[in-house]
Amino acid sequence: MNVAIKKFKDLSPLELYEILQLRSEVFVVEQDCVYQDIDGNDQKALHIIGTVENKIIAYTRCFRPGDYFKEASIGRVVVKESQRKFKRGNQIMNNSIKAINDHYKTKIIKISAQCYLNKFYTNLQFKPIGEKYLEDGIPHVAMLRE
Repeated sequence: MNVAIKKFKDLSPLELYEILQLRSEVFVVEQDCVYQDIDGNDQKALHIIGTVENKIIAYTRCFRPGDYFKEASIGRVVVKESQRKFKRGNQIMNNSIKAINDHYKTKIIKISAQCYLNKFYTNLQFKPIGEKYLEDGIPHVAMLRE
């Protein structure tokens, strides 16, 4: 998997289209969740894009401390279903963690994780903090990596 790191203004129209298509495919269709994906935060984010054969198959968006949470954060973590068996989630998350370290000069990262992915994020050194909560009808928990 090739990984690119881009600011919003540097995304091509095709890249933006493929990112939004992948997010919709997984979060809206696969997870059967109706929510407002286009939330006005993409413009502030650093976009981590994983491609295979020039197709976007994995993605996250990262925020500097204070732009989303008090801490730096990673969100919209998504991997095309057919690519999950290749550990693309680990690859895109490790690249996202490195991007935050390199671009924002911090190691402290907070995420809002879907509860069923607790083990996945724990293996990446995130620890649950606080109580579980519903976000867009899906159980989530805040997690911190220091």
